[in-house]
Amino acid sequence: MFFKTADFNRTSFLKLLEKLTPEQLCFVPKGFNNHILWNIAHVLITEQMLSYGLSGLDLTVDKKFIKRYGKGSTPKKSVTLEEIEAIKTQLIPAIKQTKKDYEKGLFKTFTTYPTSTGITLQNIDDALQFNVLHEGIHLGIILAIKKLL
Repeated sequence: MFFKTADFNRTSFLKLLEKLTPEQLCFVPKGFNNHILWNIAHVLITEQMLSYGLSGLDLTVDKKFIKRYGKGSTPKKSVTLEEIEAIKTQLIPAIKQTKKDYEKGLFKTFTTYPTSTGITLQNIDDALQFNVLHEGIHLGIILAIKKLL
C-alpha cells in the first residue's frame, strides 16, 4: 500500500512542479520557513536517505541535492530552471526504482533510525511506511503555501 500512496504523492508533487512558475515554486510566505520546491526536493531526498541510505546502499538520485534539501537544510530563494527540471525528472523514477529494488529484496540490512517525530525505524518496511507519512505532511504544507500564492 505504501507504494500506491507514494505514487499518489509523487504525482501530486509533479503536477505542482509543472503548473507553477519558478517564482511561485520559490515563494516563502510569511510564517513559513520554506517554499514549495524545497518541500518537493526534500521529500525526494528524504525517501532516498531513509531507504537506500539507512540500508547502506547508494542513492539513486543526484547526491548534490542532499546538502541543499536534506534534513536541517534551508531553502534558497531562487533556483535555476535546470535544478527544477532535475528534481522533476527524478521525482517519479526514484520511487519506481525504490519499489523495484524493494521487490528484488535489495534492502537486506538496515540501520535503526529514530526520527524527529519520535518514531524509530527498525527496518525498510518501517522506513517506507514512515516515508508516506512524511510526504503527506509535506504535501499539506505545500497546499497551504499554494493557497497563499
